[in-house]
Amino acid sequence: MTSGAVKLRVDRDGIATLLLDRADRHNAFDDAMVADMSAACERVAADSALRVLILASSGRHFSAGADLGWMQRMASYDYEDNLRDARALAELLRRLNSLPQITIARVQGAAFGGAVGLVSCCDMAVATPSARFSLSEVKLGLIPATISPYVVAAIGARAARRYFTTAEPFSADTALRLGLVSEIAEHDELDHCIGNWIEAILANGPRAVTAAKQLVAEIADKPVDAAMIEHTSERIAGIRVSAEGQEGLNAFLQKRQPQWDKG
Repeated sequence: MTSGAVKLRVDRDGIATLLLDRADRHNAFDDAMVADMSAACERVAADSALRVLILASSGRHFSAGADLGWMQRMASYDYEDNLRDARALAELLRRLNSLPQITIARVQGAAFGGAVGLVSCCDMAVATPSARFSLSEVKLGLIPATISPYVVAAIGARAARRYFTTAEPFSADTALRLGLVSEIAEHDELDHCIGNWIEAILANGPRAVTAAKQLVAEIADKPVDAAMIEHTSERIAGIRVSAEGQEGLNAFLQKRQPQWDKG
């Protein structure tokens, strides 16, 4: 970690927290923070002992999006420099979105611009009632390009057409209705909500959880054709005969708690 504003913490239960720690700048991120977040995601992905990653931030706001100083530098970049910059952010989003671990966004205050992309890349999100969201790029004559695949997947094309083009801020209630966030909780209940999700996740087969997350990516927006039917049939057959599948089925039939292999 080179920026000092991104911190990765890991506890003994296999829970990692990626913290944006730049509260004095509302956790706005620049290229150094993007590089650090991307490196942290790579580390988490490589650690099979980790089950969950929490994406959180310090201070009053989740993230104001791109840092002003970074935007000033980008304004002077030529096309190739901008392309290189955009690819770095796109790689961060790809890594976060494709992590084998379950990812949870903990959102308070503002989540603007690229921060909406970070939330969209997570598997679930909890936000405070006062949280506010905005896809504000067009206000600057820009577009939310690198985050768009993940935001559209999270809120749908119809809502994206509205919020991409109006840049209007929207509430936590609207974010919940759109599917961007999974639950709303008071600030002092955020960790309790996340704790409940983690407890549920850790009770399940570790390999099954990873495979279930991968399954969503494999079948989302795909046609239910012969190839899809064959693929899903093969997936369930394969996991039924796996060691974890056998343990889960036998534990259920024997009315006992499964003993999951955490290695």
